[in-house]
Amino acid sequence: MFDLHRLRLLRELKHRGTLAAVAAALSYAPSSVSQQLSQLESEVGVPLLEPVGRRVRLTEQAEILVAHTEAVLERLERAEADIATSLTDLTGTLRVASFQTAALTLVSTALGLLRDLHPHLRVHVTHMEPERALSALRARDFDLVLAEEYPGDPDPRPAELEQEDLLDDPLCLAVPGAGGGPDAETPMAALRSLADHPWVMEPEGTAARHWAMSLCRSAGFEPDVRFETTDLLFHLRLVEQGHAAAFLPDLLWNGRPATVALRPLPRGRRTRRIFTVVRRGRSRHPAVLACRAALLRAVALRTARAWTAARRTTARTGRPVPTAGPGAGP
Repeated sequence: MFDLHRLRLLRELKHRGTLAAVAAALSYAPSSVSQQLSQLESEVGVPLLEPVGRRVRLTEQAEILVAHTEAVLERLERAEADIATSLTDLTGTLRVASFQTAALTLVSTALGLLRDLHPHLRVHVTHMEPERALSALRARDFDLVLAEEYPGDPDPRPAELEQEDLLDDPLCLAVPGAGGGPDAETPMAALRSLADHPWVMEPEGTAARHWAMSLCRSAGFEPDVRFETTDLLFHLRLVEQGHAAAFLPDLLWNGRPATVALRPLPRGRRTRRIFTVVRRGRSRHPAVLACRAALLRAVALRTARAWTAARRTTARTGRPVPTAGPGAGP
């Protein structure tokens, strides 16, 4: 029978790419990882690694072993979930990764709910963009990831991961300075009016950047991206001070009035989907279920606060206030 520990090292190598990365992730010496994999090759009786330049690549037989290892580990995670379900008290550590706006508005509220309901559950949260976090989830660095999907750019859905929707988050054009053109102009015209203005966007390689560039190009211009960061609070500050235009999500306001002029985006391009992702074998674990329930409750509380604030503003001003971004337009 093959050694499960060595099989896990082989699986780690597939997901992390190098022996050094495996060693760093597991706090081993690289020589120890190499020795363990050599012993696994002896157990299996066929080569599992082949050199490619200064790196190594899994052979066909190694890929077969990794596929079976994934199935074994998924079954073990289900066993862990069954044991946890049989207990009356929820304990242990839940490892969560979240991008910035969801962490500020949803995760922080969910943490309070979890603390009240499950005081012995330790929740460890890491700020990480979805592109990196989903790879780390598959490598078992996290138990749950908050991710986002931008309109017109659907993400692949690997069979070993399970998604659950949290909310649809409206996206708006944030206009710098005095607010740009009149409110009545069409969304596409408002976008074109900023063709010659500096922009702030998320870095190359992110889903947000791909969506934003595609939207600008559909309006007929190549944006002058002078500022790049995943920090949307910095995006907001640059817009507030007139340095750049930006695309900002409604979640950033967290029910508070916007501090910059906002314009609606063209239909079909104005909402991102926010969801949680877990490994298939982990989805029924009580800690994961509790966290997902707390996040859904956080969404409900945020919606209720937004409606309450809108009603108060309407009562004070006599004008209705939208609760999910600017009004719709063509």
